[in-house]
Amino acid sequence: MNVHASSARATSADRPPRAIVLGTGARESVRQAAEQLRPQLDAHLEVVLVDLEGQHDLSTVSADLALVLGGDGSILRAATQMGDHQIPVIGVNLGKLGFLADLSPAELVSVLPEIARGQYRVVDHLMLTCQVVSQGQVLAECLGLNEVAVLGGPPYSMLEVDLYVDSEWVTTYSCDGLIISTPVGSTAHSLSAGGPILRKSLQAFVISPVSPHALTMRPVVDMADRQYELVVREPHAQTSVVVDGRPLRTLTRADRVLVRRATPQFQLVEVAGRGYYRTLREKLGWGGQSPGRKRNSTAGETPP
Repeated sequence: MNVHASSARATSADRPPRAIVLGTGARESVRQAAEQLRPQLDAHLEVVLVDLEGQHDLSTVSADLALVLGGDGSILRAATQMGDHQIPVIGVNLGKLGFLADLSPAELVSVLPEIARGQYRVVDHLMLTCQVVSQGQVLAECLGLNEVAVLGGPPYSMLEVDLYVDSEWVTTYSCDGLIISTPVGSTAHSLSAGGPILRKSLQAFVISPVSPHALTMRPVVDMADRQYELVVREPHAQTSVVVDGRPLRTLTRADRVLVRRATPQFQLVEVAGRGYYRTLREKLGWGGQSPGRKRNSTAGETPP
């Protein structure tokens, strides 16, 4: 598990942490939250940039933290915007599920003093790079946090997708599409396709076919230090490679989709009391108890 403590560069005797505020400003709720939270942020942090349009070159900004308002989609966009210059992210959930954007605005306000004192930890998460290559030329390239998906498009008939791992042919999937997911993305599109949930800090990829023709074609988990290559034998006119929900390029039979571990890692701030399994339990509705019986917080204790 790649966990490192915060540098605690900001203390009561030092300057406050420098922070940037990001989000999707097209959503009125995000703009309202930014305005409402600003006094609390200014009381504990030095806000050096507010970018709700996603247009700023963040490589030119010196900051210790990124506060992202919205949902997991906003965090995906923020991770892409930061590119090779990833800084620790605090996700504030203004949406629904929010696996990454885990704090409510009220919870953020309550933990801001701890964050200002450096009392948090940062967990590194695997990112990926996706390239579309044809005849030795890179036609398109993108950084991603969740997944790469090859999707059929109209007329929505089955695809034949060859998978190679480190140049070794693995199999040909007959399916509606194929997903290569990071652990962060394992609770997104891959989970909907029947893939497993991986702890977010693992260094591994999940290969999940979408509606495979053969029931023996099951999701596979493999190491992140390998190169994954996808080739669509007979793509449709709109068969595309999609990274984190954003279309990267339509594919031809000459194209090869390469997926590798990215050099930068996404950094997520975790505060006390917001553990991994608590997040899964709350977001996925894992009650873990019979009706009318309440489980205590200590392991194994269930009152009569």
